[in-house]
Order: sequence, then structure tokens, then C-alpha cells
Amino acid sequence: MPMHRSIASIGVLSSLTAVLLGGAFLGPASARADAGDLNAEAALVRRGFEIAPVPLNLEGKNAALVGFGSYLVNAVADCNGCHSAGPPSEYMPGGNPYFKGSPPAVLNQSTYLGGGRNFGSLVPGTPAIVSRNLTPDRTGRPAGGLTFEDFLHVLRTGADLNHLHPNCSATVTSNCFPAAQPFNGDLLQIMPWPVFQQMSRRDARAIYEYLRAIPCIAGPATGVLHNDCF
Repeated sequence: MPMHRSIASIGVLSSLTAVLLGGAFLGPASARADAGDLNAEAALVRRGFEIAPVPLNLEGKNAALVGFGSYLVNAVADCNGCHSAGPPSEYMPGGNPYFKGSPPAVLNQSTYLGGGRNFGSLVPGTPAIVSRNLTPDRTGRPAGGLTFEDFLHVLRTGADLNHLHPNCSATVTSNCFPAAQPFNGDLLQIMPWPVFQQMSRRDARAIYEYLRAIPCIAGPATGVLHNDCF
């Protein structure tokens, strides 16, 4: 049985409400909110565990953050829509909800958040943009081994910490944005970070904690960066 389906049997879900009410997840200000708000938060955490499409490793993780992060990633932000290998392999055979018959969605675990979707060039003459691998590497940290502060920095500023598509210069002449184009090569050009930068630090931390808990997918999803699982 996948771990995310056996959470209740190991007592994690049954303790989530107590964790939330104790303020470990919500923080001192939120812990003083009324019971209705707290119950709503707990419901989102539980829903996050229910919809997680892959087994989750909760060892050393904050379970409430993982559950809430799953809710944000899988029910709000649709991170896998961009950070899988693309529509042909995003869903399992027979599990593509866009096909005739409206089958229930079944995500492909082997590509889940592993990156590799090629969005092509923004305009002719500019580099192709390929989504990054968000799964944890051998360090246990997600998105290429980012610390939380680095992850938050990316969400807040859109900074491409890997510098895959810089602006062209006298020393950089390939896979770069020509000077005639307005694109800032220091920034991620497809990721909607101008929207994500509005997230609270707590929401960003929940997403990060969830990404720490999902299985690693190895390989160079971008063709440049390699994700080592072990």
C-alpha cells in the first residue's frame, strides 16, 4: 500500500488536528483563531494527503506542512502541469481526464514533478525553455538541492540560480537571449513567479516540505542539470 494511502493506519492523520490546534503549524497568531478556521486548516491538510498522487516519505518531516503543501501543489498551483515531461506522459494510460469518456485523472508517478517539459522558444532565436526537476536529490532537498531560503528566493524573485539561459555577451554566445530581445536571462521566463511571490512564507514552506517528501526522479530533465537520487 502506498505510504500516502496508509497515513491513517500509522496515526498521522489522527494527530493533525491536534498539531494544528497546538500552533505547531499555524503559528502563535493563527493558533488564536476561532475553531472554525482551525478546522478548515486541518481539513486542507487532510485533503492534501488524500490527493497526493505518490508515496510520501514523512521521516523527519512536519506532517502538517507536508499535507498542506500537497494541497497547494496538487489542488491549487498545478505544479505538475508544467513540471512533468509534458501532456503525452503526464497521465497514465486510461487516466487522462481530457480524453473521451472523462476518465478519472491518474497521474504518472514516473514523471511526477520530474521536469522535462519543453515549452519551446519564447520567440524565434531565443533558447528553448524546459521545466526543471522539482523532486529531491540525494541531499533530500528538492529542485536541484535548493535550501528553503534559496527556494523562497526563487519564488520571490524568479531568479534562475542555475543560469541556464543568460543574456548573450562577448563571452556567452550560445543558448542565450540576444541583446535585441527584452528578456532578462537572469530570471525564469515561463514559471509564474510574479504570482507565486505573493505567497506567504508559511505557504512556501509547506510546498518545500511537500517536495522534500515526494520520491526522487533521477535524470537530466533539462538536458543540462542532473538529479542524483543516491
